[in-house]
Amino acid sequence: MHYIRLGTTGLKVSPLCLGMMTYGSSSWREWVLPEEDGRRFFKQALDHGINFFDTADMYSIGMSEEILGRAVKDMTRRDQVVIATKVHFPMGDGPNDRGLSRKHLFDSIDASLRRLGTDHVDLYQIHRLDPDTPLEETLDALNDIVRSGKVRYLGASSMYAWQFARALYLADRHGWARFVTMQNHYNLIYREEEREMLPLCLAEGVGVIPWSPLARGFLAGSRARGEDSGGATSRAKTDDFARKLYFADSDFDVLDAVKALAEKRGVTLAQIALAWIVRQPSVTAPIVGVSKPEQLDQLVAALDIELDDDECEALESPYQPHPVLGH
Repeated sequence: MHYIRLGTTGLKVSPLCLGMMTYGSSSWREWVLPEEDGRRFFKQALDHGINFFDTADMYSIGMSEEILGRAVKDMTRRDQVVIATKVHFPMGDGPNDRGLSRKHLFDSIDASLRRLGTDHVDLYQIHRLDPDTPLEETLDALNDIVRSGKVRYLGASSMYAWQFARALYLADRHGWARFVTMQNHYNLIYREEEREMLPLCLAEGVGVIPWSPLARGFLAGSRARGEDSGGATSRAKTDDFARKLYFADSDFDVLDAVKALAEKRGVTLAQIALAWIVRQPSVTAPIVGVSKPEQLDQLVAALDIELDDDECEALESPYQPHPVLGH
């Protein structure tokens, strides 16, 4: 495994990040796997050299963070892994149990540290923007959290490029810690980020760590054109959010191109989709979720697949513009 800088920081991460949303409690999402599976995949990721792990406080309402924290304690040294978590979505019924206010940020980082069993988070990300809190309040509070030593770096997720540009400008203007990563929605069938967000990140030296690089399994072949059941896997059948994102005819045209190239290369669809996204100059490390051991093996192997310009053109040409999705 080779390691690359996270954006323009000095922090070195693996070019794949294991997403921990898949592990927690099935009472939160039907397709979520229990802790013993999460530990097994965490160990497998370590064995492959993956050192980058992403979770969020809202995944299984804190259980995902707990699983990751116990796995780190039992299987490796804390300083050998990069832990990323996120804050924004509701963690309770109270009016201040959500959002990006100074109060909620201060309470949330302490709660995440307790669940993770650590004294610091390497990358603390705002999961979404909070329209009820002034951006200056959020950025000032995040800066204080960094200065306290509880967080090493800051990241953002899923917003418009103008909003992200404003956040970077305000941080620079006030001398606050700035966002060093953008976790955005980006894959072969959703490429709207190429219009503004990805060029902005390249220009500002921000590392891009896309969520859903396989389109929630769509690009792995978990769904078929005209399929009424919803998909081939339990997640595909029950993932209502995915139905809001994908399933246009042009999406299946892209999937057909992925299938054709996968057959030609003798690899899986997921490997082709991942090989394409890691080729993009703005991308640091896609965040992948796995539910079977062979999936992780194949995705790591995909890092060695080099696509040429003609192959990329064949994958990209069926794409049709989408409305903004995932914010």
